[in-house]
Amino acid sequence: MIFRVAIPTPLYRLFDYRPPIYGPETAEPGCRVRVPFGRREVIGVLVSLETESDFPLDKLKPALELLDTEPVLTADLFRLTSWAAHYYQHPIGDAMQQALPVLLRQGQPARFQHQTLWQAAADAAVDQLSTRAERQRELLSLLLEHPQGISTDALRAEGGNPTLLKTLADKGLAESFEHHPVLTHSDDRGADVLREAPLTLHDEQLAAVEAVNQAQGFTPILLEGVTGSGKTEVYLQAIQRCLEESKQALVLVPEIGLTPQTIARFKARFRVPVLALHSGMTDRQRLDAWLWAREGSARILIGTRSAIFTPLKTPGLIIVDEEHDGSFKQQDGFRYHARDLAIFRAREHDIPILLGSATPSLETLHNALSGRFQHLRLTRRAGNAKPPKFELLDIRQQTLDAGLSPPLLKRIHEHLARDTQVLLFLNRRGFSPALVCHDCGTPVDCTRCDARMTLHRQPPHLHCHHCDRQTPIPRHCAQCGSGQLRPAGSGTERVEDRLAVHFPDTPILRVDRDSTQRKHALERIMEQVHQGEPCILVGTQMLAKGHHFPRVTLVAILDADAGLFSADFRGMEKTAQLILQVAGRAGRADLPGEVVLQTFNADHPMLNTLVHAGYDAFAREELQLRRGGHLPPFAHHCLIRAEATRQGLAENFLLSLRELAQQQQLLPQGAQCIGPFPSLMEKRAGLFRAQLLLQAGQRKPLHQALAVLIGLMQAHPEARRVRWTLDVDPIDSY
Repeated sequence: MIFRVAIPTPLYRLFDYRPPIYGPETAEPGCRVRVPFGRREVIGVLVSLETESDFPLDKLKPALELLDTEPVLTADLFRLTSWAAHYYQHPIGDAMQQALPVLLRQGQPARFQHQTLWQAAADAAVDQLSTRAERQRELLSLLLEHPQGISTDALRAEGGNPTLLKTLADKGLAESFEHHPVLTHSDDRGADVLREAPLTLHDEQLAAVEAVNQAQGFTPILLEGVTGSGKTEVYLQAIQRCLEESKQALVLVPEIGLTPQTIARFKARFRVPVLALHSGMTDRQRLDAWLWAREGSARILIGTRSAIFTPLKTPGLIIVDEEHDGSFKQQDGFRYHARDLAIFRAREHDIPILLGSATPSLETLHNALSGRFQHLRLTRRAGNAKPPKFELLDIRQQTLDAGLSPPLLKRIHEHLARDTQVLLFLNRRGFSPALVCHDCGTPVDCTRCDARMTLHRQPPHLHCHHCDRQTPIPRHCAQCGSGQLRPAGSGTERVEDRLAVHFPDTPILRVDRDSTQRKHALERIMEQVHQGEPCILVGTQMLAKGHHFPRVTLVAILDADAGLFSADFRGMEKTAQLILQVAGRAGRADLPGEVVLQTFNADHPMLNTLVHAGYDAFAREELQLRRGGHLPPFAHHCLIRAEATRQGLAENFLLSLRELAQQQQLLPQGAQCIGPFPSLMEKRAGLFRAQLLLQAGQRKPLHQALAVLIGLMQAHPEARRVRWTLDVDPIDSY
């Protein structure tokens, strides 16, 4: 018997080992194996048991240890990671490692961490202790108050003295026992899964819930609902049916910032255990949640993209909220898209999957329009809320004060006078995006990137948001020696400062990565907003989605032109999605909402289509343009990225790769290479970057071509000097 093992390395192959000398007699694919690899010992995943190898048996090393008696990668996760590794052309060993919690990658056992708890003996009583043993009596009283057991840390927190536990144990009054955390269970049958009654649905919501509940087997459903239309209530009532059938539901959300409020709403509705899975958890918390999901105790799991690899004992429904969001695509290492893996997984489990968005990605919308996905619509807002009114505010010939035009300032005054709230959106944090010499015009650039250094005032410093380089603010221009260095352009800090001058009696709340770094900072800001007092919110994309601000009646987008003329063909789609997501914060309750877009291009055709005809009309026009340009979803792309420490090296590497493939006629018919060309930001974090686009009308020739190019890159003489990566179905072109 030969172990064929997937090892986390950059190599696109499996490795053969003899079975360990000592250990269990049986082994199954999906179990972890500790093996020697070069001079190291690594944890791999057993892929198969073979009887033959390409190498002589006496040359094979024995595995050191079989770590599991049953697979940690369940059969469905094994198929998911194997398919994903093939589709995204990623080494299978690394793909399988990504599907495991960190502690399992390190070789820790796949079990809960046992904790020592203390409890009072069965017949123990405080009167059995002398009245002079006051501290012992207090400790025993605490133990009697916790008949299920209590940890030493918890005893100490309640004022007890854990050092006296041994004394009580010697007297037969206390005893310790091993315990692992258990999720509380409730009766899952019928209406008992509910903690509170569901909300009344309008006809479109009711039709959506019925469509999900009546879905038989694998059914991909796009729920396209305008912001504020009650998509979350549809999710909750669809999950209710899933729970009543004693099944589990997996809910994917794009960002960790949306997870706490989503969990709070789900816990308020259901009695069953609801667990979060996100990058903010400790390794131990992550493993415990993973184990609870595997054993079926966790009935609802809510998480960011990596939660797609969570094992489920009884899967019943998968929901992807804000399915269009770019956060679902992993942008380094194993570049998978969680939405697409969720669709594959739903097909494997033969269960429905619900993709929700107010602004669906064009790929998903194309699948719905072509009949591959069921298409449900929510065209009106829940309750009495009306859609906001849009206005394109032409700021040509206007004098701007930190990006604020006089008509906009007047509009803000009017809304604050009505005791309502205002939200201003600017997707640039910091005080100013550049610091420029007023004498010679030279900006302060990052020495490691082709980018300007952003000026921050709190605390004062220059910061490159691409490589994270930070420096003090210079006193003189490095080019001409002048001391006339001045900020150019506006970021959220500068807008906040100017608003404080115009509205001195109104709280200005800034929400960006800098202002919310401290723990619970965002929660405190949200609490202040929900108190309903007049205020002005200024923020970046953190404010764009998922938040419910019933008192916000004016939303202003200070720079609606960002992305209109992007070199990325997806730029217009992303701009439209962002504009509508931000606009959706206005008028979500009984108060009417208004959305103002400051623009230098008030006559832009696509912008007018979006504002006056809606996202559906915009998306259909954009799809027609994509079809004419043979762009996704009407073609399939892979970006081959290369980076090196010397300029030109990465581009030459990709050029020789393309020439080799063409000279030897290795590319299949239907696949073509475009480029190579420098990345939009050629120099980043000290490395010079280039990219080669591989395009095909069908997926099969694209993957055939990738297999050829991977072989050429691995054998290329310059491969050691150039770092290369593949990005199948890229969503960013930078």
